[in-house]
Amino acid sequence: MSGDDTGVVVPVDPGGRRSSLVLGRAVVADALRGVDAVGALRAEHEANWRRGYLVHFRRVLEVGLASRQAAVTIAADGLHAVHRRMHYRQSDGREVALDAMLHDRPGAALCTVEIRGTGAPEAGFSLPFRGERLSGDALARRLDSWAEAGALEPSAADRVRTVMAHPEWLRLDGQTVAVLGADAEMGPLPALLGWGARVAAVDLPRPEVWRRLLATGRDGAGTLLVPVDADLSAGADCTAIAAHAGLDLVTDLGAATEWLRSLPGRVVLGNYVYADGVTNLRVCAAVDSLTLSVQRDRSDLALAFLATPTDVFAIPPDAVAHARRAYENRSRPVRLLELPVRTMSAGRLLRPQYESDRQPGIHDALVPQQGPNYALAKRLQRWRATVARDAGSIVSLNVAPPTRTRSVLTNRALAAAYASAHHFAVEVFDPATANTLMAALLVADLNTGGGPPHQHPWQDEAYAAIHGGLWRAPYQPRSALALAAILGYHAART
Repeated sequence: MSGDDTGVVVPVDPGGRRSSLVLGRAVVADALRGVDAVGALRAEHEANWRRGYLVHFRRVLEVGLASRQAAVTIAADGLHAVHRRMHYRQSDGREVALDAMLHDRPGAALCTVEIRGTGAPEAGFSLPFRGERLSGDALARRLDSWAEAGALEPSAADRVRTVMAHPEWLRLDGQTVAVLGADAEMGPLPALLGWGARVAAVDLPRPEVWRRLLATGRDGAGTLLVPVDADLSAGADCTAIAAHAGLDLVTDLGAATEWLRSLPGRVVLGNYVYADGVTNLRVCAAVDSLTLSVQRDRSDLALAFLATPTDVFAIPPDAVAHARRAYENRSRPVRLLELPVRTMSAGRLLRPQYESDRQPGIHDALVPQQGPNYALAKRLQRWRATVARDAGSIVSLNVAPPTRTRSVLTNRALAAAYASAHHFAVEVFDPATANTLMAALLVADLNTGGGPPHQHPWQDEAYAAIHGGLWRAPYQPRSALALAAILGYHAART
């Protein structure tokens, strides 16, 4: 990052650098300090945060299991640390702490272009799957198959069945879903517009992005609201609209806040943003600041997130039991293969997923290749979901499955691991299947007040998780996916 960056930035450290590693270490230590002084001290003194962050992110989860209050305290303190430590660099070069909310005021207010779809709303819920469109009994059988194989939690299948039984829910009448990161492959925008919902799209001011989004809106059955920086005539064509549409959340927080405050109906703020490297952390922090700004004027604001499956989660006892049975029942050829593989890898490969019946179980699928900035950005979203739900807001946060998105396939190690993950009881989903499933869970949450209440935040996160089998597979993910990556690289060369 250069000193010319504006908007939400990582602060300059004592050495004069904008180091996201220094920031991440400090935020995790701050999150732990109120409930685990020893853990905070260890995080502060981690010499190699780039590689050593894994154990500390796991500790944040484990310490929070002590009680609901411990989990909420960690989340609140972690969020406070992000807002206190990260900065907003104004256009005149002055930097202020993000929690001051002194965003640059917008120039001319954004206008709104409304695109009404020309299609007919889908009559009921159906799911794209391997070139087919599943509905009714065929979809019910697919859900049963996924549940039996351990690709999702039974509660997720139940939630989808509930949506199937209530097709009127799909329109989300009286609500506007603001999709931040509207062009994201895992986002719900195409599904929601196909169902006839009203969607406000926010993405970068890139004409090629907006041409895709406008085409989706035109072909759908819902209403697409588009922020533009000019008062376009009612007859403006898609080329003109795309040239003026969009905004950068990192730098245009003031404009984004005012536009989102003006949306009709109950607003659902859906966070589906993603960027590479430290920019991902910056944009996720920007969205969290935006969330607080909009909440001040819209107390009924609902929040929506997707949790990555490559993180640390507490999981229910039946998921642990499923994984342990799978390990105990592995075939004789696999047992014979394990010994040399473990010996050659010094015990790092093919370790059993859960070696005890601890309740809840701890599922650790953090992937070192994704790095500490990605881990912190995604944990920031989980923290916001915990704090908002504790305050009484409607929150939809669901674990999404491993998916063949563009961002995954550009990471050679992850792409190779996903190519061979099926050998280790992990199913990788196609984007169309995954994003439609996750949109269905969003609809279920928004029509049921955020879903059933639970005693502890870990139960909220585990409910209706679609993890592709990672939670219920026989082997610890890092110890299996590393071998899957080797097999995937080999398959790609042959």
